[in-house]
Amino acid sequence: MNKHPKDWLEAELQDTIDEDVEIEMEDAILSAEIKRIYRSHHPDQLLRKEYFRELLRLQSELIRLQDWVSYHKEKVVVIFEGRDSAGKGGAIKRITQRLNPRIVRTVALPAPSDREKTQWYFQRYVPHLPAGGEIVLFDRSWYNRAGVERVMGFADDDQVEQFFQDVPEFERMLVRSGIRLVKYWFSITDEEQQMRFLIRIHDPLKQWKLSPMDLQSRVRWEHYTKAKEEMFERTNIDEAPWYIVPGNDKKRARLNCMNHLLDIIPYEDVPHEEVTLPNRVFNPDYEREVLPRELYVPQKY
Repeated sequence: MNKHPKDWLEAELQDTIDEDVEIEMEDAILSAEIKRIYRSHHPDQLLRKEYFRELLRLQSELIRLQDWVSYHKEKVVVIFEGRDSAGKGGAIKRITQRLNPRIVRTVALPAPSDREKTQWYFQRYVPHLPAGGEIVLFDRSWYNRAGVERVMGFADDDQVEQFFQDVPEFERMLVRSGIRLVKYWFSITDEEQQMRFLIRIHDPLKQWKLSPMDLQSRVRWEHYTKAKEEMFERTNIDEAPWYIVPGNDKKRARLNCMNHLLDIIPYEDVPHEEVTLPNRVFNPDYEREVLPRELYVPQKY
C-alpha cells in the first residue's frame, strides 16, 4: 500500500529528530554520578523539546544561507577558536549537519609537517580558503600561533610577534578579496573545563578527545588566559572582529552561535527552479539481474 505524502513527511521528520537524538547521545552516555554532578552545575538547562525546535529552525535558515552563498558566489570563512572542550566541535557539527558538503566544509588541520614549518606561516591555510559559492569552517585556525603554539613553546617570541604584526593585514587582505570573515571564541570557565575533562576521562566514547596537549592545557590555564587576552587586544580589527560565545551551557552556545552567524550575514531568498519528479521509463524487455548473495551486507539488525 502506498503511503500518503503526509505520512512520508511525518516519517522523514521523525528520522530527522532521531538523528538529532543520536548526536545528543554523546552528551548522555555518562555514569549516573557524573550526570548528577553535571546537572547540579547546570540547573537551568533548556528543555529538550525547546532545544530541538530552535535547532531545526536555525538549521533550516542555514540552508537558506547556503543557497544564497551558492547563488551569489559569496565566500565565507568562519573561525572557531577557544579552549580545549569549549564546544567548538559540537557547534560546527550542528551547523553542518543538514548542509551540502560540496558547499560547506570543515577544515581541521593537523600539526604542521617539517616541510610546512619552513613555509610562510599562513601558507598551509591558504589552499583551504573558499572559492565563490563556498563556506569554510575552520576548527582552529592560524590563531594556533597565538594560543597553543605560544603557550606550549612550539613558537618562539619572535615568531609570535611576527604573527601579531602580520595577521591583521592578512585578514584585511582576505576581506578585500571578497571573503566574509567571522571569528568566534568559545569561552568556558575553569570549573567547566575541569568538569568536561573528567567526563571525557570516564566516558570510553570520549577518551579519544583527550590528548597530552589537552591535559597540559589544564596545568597552563593562566598562561592560556594571558595569551587569549593579548590575542584579542592585537587582532580584534574592524574588518574582522572577534565574537565571544559564552560556552558553559553547550546547547545555548550552539543556538546563540548559529543565530548570530545568520544575523550578521545579509542572506535572502534566491530563485529556485521548480523541482518535479519525472516518470520512470519502463522497458518491457529489461530483466533485473539476480546478484550473488555474498555481495550483500549481512542483515544482522
